[in-house]
Amino acid sequence: MPYLTQLAKVARRTGHPVTEVAGWKTRGHGPQPEVDGVVCHHTAGWNDMHVVRDGRPGLDGPLSQIWLRRDGHIFIVAAGRCWHNAPSLSLGHTNSRSIGIEAENDGRTAWPAAQLDSYKKLCAELCREFGLPVSTVKGHKEVNSSKPDPHSINMNAFRKDVAALLKGEPAAPADTSWTEKLLKDLPLLKPGDDNYDVKTARGLLHARGYLPEAVYAAAGLKEWLDRTKYDDEFAKLIKGFQKLKKLDADELIGPNTWRALSRLS
Repeated sequence: MPYLTQLAKVARRTGHPVTEVAGWKTRGHGPQPEVDGVVCHHTAGWNDMHVVRDGRPGLDGPLSQIWLRRDGHIFIVAAGRCWHNAPSLSLGHTNSRSIGIEAENDGRTAWPAAQLDSYKKLCAELCREFGLPVSTVKGHKEVNSSKPDPHSINMNAFRKDVAALLKGEPAAPADTSWTEKLLKDLPLLKPGDDNYDVKTARGLLHARGYLPEAVYAAAGLKEWLDRTKYDDEFAKLIKGFQKLKKLDADELIGPNTWRALSRLS
């Protein structure tokens, strides 16, 4: 996945004011490999967009893609990967797999109604844009055992409100892309197969960020990616990927798994 340069457009769908912070489209710790979830934070301060953008001692910015001012005004800070949640208790909410929203609050002050409205609508639009279930909207405190944010927000109630915002609104129709047309020609792969389509699947798994470094540490990444055998090791990786994507964990690479590997679902 490239830099998330659609974030400003997504934010404007909330109806709240949006500011694009200078340089945001190329700001980040490299591209954002995946969007599997959203992490909601509070900043623990005031007037601190610059901290989210530039970082703090010991941690370089950007620290989140979005800063949400107390009046509900949305600031798009970065389009790439941000350092907002580590270590993560959830594989789908690591820095490489989630979008961070830093809401301006000192961690004690009651949340203004406009800011909460903006927060929920922003999460709803991010879910809509990236095809995320509402369950993947998490508070920092839910995916990092050492964090308390966002303070005083009941995340179950928050998600219920986000779900209500999404209810009954159909997703935008997807255009038939060249990738989808290509997928129609890809075969069903199963353990034991040995062909270049297996090599394609290996490359897609790596490109999506679901290939642990330990798997290829001994042989080297190039040698691992060049393999054409659907061996037991690769089958376990595919099964784990299927579980994360809530697909049938049958180790078969069919249409649904090909679509997930190709970022079409």
